[in-house]
Amino acid sequence: MSPFQLTMTILMALLSLSLAVTFWRLVRGPSIPDRAVAFDMIMTHLVGLIAMFVVQFRQPILIDAVIVVSVLGFLGTVALARYIEEGRN
Repeated sequence: MSPFQLTMTILMALLSLSLAVTFWRLVRGPSIPDRAVAFDMIMTHLVGLIAMFVVQFRQPILIDAVIVVSVLGFLGTVALARYIEEGRN
């Protein structure tokens, strides 16, 4: 295993660990804004993990997946922000 592959593997493991902690924040809350921020961070983590996978394994076809996850994450964050702004009516 080359130093580059080892570094990428370690970084992907750390990012996965951070993703797990962020998911715990999404589940636990305690408030809706905390969950909205956690959701946005999860989408950012997923984009980073997919991008690192693309670089490490040379799979450029997955760049489309990065774009889709980015757009869905943005739309989800906008929907949550709108929900927070309008409240539970």
